[in-house]
Amino acid sequence: MPLGLILLFILAAIVYFGLAERVLDRLRLTDTQALIFLALMVAGSFITVTLLTAPFELTVNLGGAVVPVILAVYLLWRADSTWEWVRALLAAAGTAAGIWLIASLTDFDPPQADLFDPLWLYSLVGGVIAYLLGRSRRAAFVAGTLGVILADLGHLVQVWRRGLPSTVAIGGAGVFDAVIIAGIISVGLAELVGETRERLQGGPDLSEERPLALHQDEGTAEEGGNSRRQSENEEEGE
Repeated sequence: MPLGLILLFILAAIVYFGLAERVLDRLRLTDTQALIFLALMVAGSFITVTLLTAPFELTVNLGGAVVPVILAVYLLWRADSTWEWVRALLAAAGTAAGIWLIASLTDFDPPQADLFDPLWLYSLVGGVIAYLLGRSRRAAFVAGTLGVILADLGHLVQVWRRGLPSTVAIGGAGVFDAVIIAGIISVGLAELVGETRERLQGGPDLSEERPLALHQDEGTAEEGGNSRRQSENEEEGE
């Protein structure tokens, strides 16, 4: 079973048992929405659509390309500000550029002779760059997933311009794993660093909210007591 599918099943279990509530809250996703997207990625990973057969073969995997793009667009739509989704798109472009640069400077032929799997290298590079440029959980995830897909589209343009007989799989094969791993790494780094910074700063300050709630409760109780006393006086008058 591909590594990407294994990670998706693990993520689904984590979400199902409520262990990812904090991260999902930051991503503006509910447990149900997250499980739906994960299920679509798993199911879509088995569906590959062929778009071209000549002069080169072009395929698109639904779970590795279409569903992640839909999820990224949804997260961008839920962004708090225009700057956040602009930053996410710029981070995605930077992530794609970093992956393309690594790919152009390295030679992984044959893969079996390499000490480091190119899949993990692209995923790690993509995840780290996505976090550094995106920073927030949503922007980091968008940059990590879209960055890998954009890098694959860049390879498509390169093949088309040179007229090379090749097979380009958008979101398929190892790219599916890279999209998933890069997204997980970017969000994981954002969560880890964000949690660490909050702890170093003493955590969220609730001192102003709690007294306010207590005063409200006291006010409500006092109003309730006055209402009851007024009702008793009216009954006695009758």
